[in-house]
Amino acid sequence: MKLKKILALGLAAAMTASLAACGGASSGGNTGSGASAGGDVIKIGVFEPTTGENGGGGFQEVLGIRYANETHKTVKIGDKEYTIELVEVDNKSDKTEAVNAANKLMGEKVSVVIGSYGSGVSIAAGQIFADAKVPAIGCSCTNPQVTQGNEYYFRTCFLDPFQGTVMANYAMQNGYKSAAILTQLGDDYSSGLGSYFKTAFTELGGTVVDEEQFQTNQTDFKAVLTNIKAANPDVIFAPSSITTAPLIIKQARELGITSLIAAGDTWENSTIIENAGSDAEGVVLSTFFDEAEPANAEAESFIKGFKDYLKANDQSDIIPAVSALGYDAYLAAYNAIEKAQSTDGEAIKEALKTVSFDGVTGAVSFNEEGDANKDMAFIKTIQDGAFKFLTTTTING
Repeated sequence: MKLKKILALGLAAAMTASLAACGGASSGGNTGSGASAGGDVIKIGVFEPTTGENGGGGFQEVLGIRYANETHKTVKIGDKEYTIELVEVDNKSDKTEAVNAANKLMGEKVSVVIGSYGSGVSIAAGQIFADAKVPAIGCSCTNPQVTQGNEYYFRTCFLDPFQGTVMANYAMQNGYKSAAILTQLGDDYSSGLGSYFKTAFTELGGTVVDEEQFQTNQTDFKAVLTNIKAANPDVIFAPSSITTAPLIIKQARELGITSLIAAGDTWENSTIIENAGSDAEGVVLSTFFDEAEPANAEAESFIKGFKDYLKANDQSDIIPAVSALGYDAYLAAYNAIEKAQSTDGEAIKEALKTVSFDGVTGAVSFNEEGDANKDMAFIKTIQDGAFKFLTTTTING
């Protein structure tokens, strides 16, 4: 299994290099922010992990952003038609590397940034964007701290307090009244989502019978899972990375644990099914989008076009929710540039506050904190080796 995981991550890195070579993105080696040999250019930074623990999910967001750039390639500011150029950097799923990547984007004089997959790296880079007065638009970074106290950070996803409550509601409504919570120590997303689930679950009358933590890069979970097995919970809530998920799932089943295994949005990735195999059957998760339930005409158009784009680039034509969020984040940047009629980051930031449009994941607008006004999540399960839509739900339903 370890070999399969390494091959999967290596393939993702190879695909990243391949697609970059096909065009539609720069490696970050360009200079200047105005006119070039090809005419007037406005640069949008793409701040995502394409390697490291979250490289698989980051790559999926990049695909959505690249496709949006293909469909919305130019924008008119005054009498000039500007070509939008993507400047991509890899934050490597690491907080220190995230700072370096963010500084690189500022050196490239981008007008707005999109990303990142992973709340920890988004939080780490937030002050750099604010100091440079360049707005950033997260796609799936769900931890509240990403936007708190930072007027330059926005996002198109719902937040972990909402996601944790939705999953607690789902568990209780389906008869799962005791829970164990397994989270990654020091990971903002994992620990935050686990905490919000616990609060909501206990407020709803559920009982948390065990809480366990694991270290970054840990691969053996038998000790913590043995403790969980002894507690005999109805459900194990284990928000974690794509890399960690199949290890937790397989080792839990190997120990004879039959509890429902549930998690958040990061688990909607086909490599988890590939690496966990039949042990992944029955896993439940919350996410942002389902291609079988298009929210509007924009979503219907995106689904058809993006599937063709994925096929043309030798990818599975199953659309990940984070790709849809990446597309919406790009549309938010595009609409703000058009509304601001400026390439200036400060002007674009002010325009983002009042942007409102139909995105792939539903209506997109931002509250005073910069968070998306979202009130619905999709619940999916893994069935017959694929993600299957179960229901949509809100905090109250």
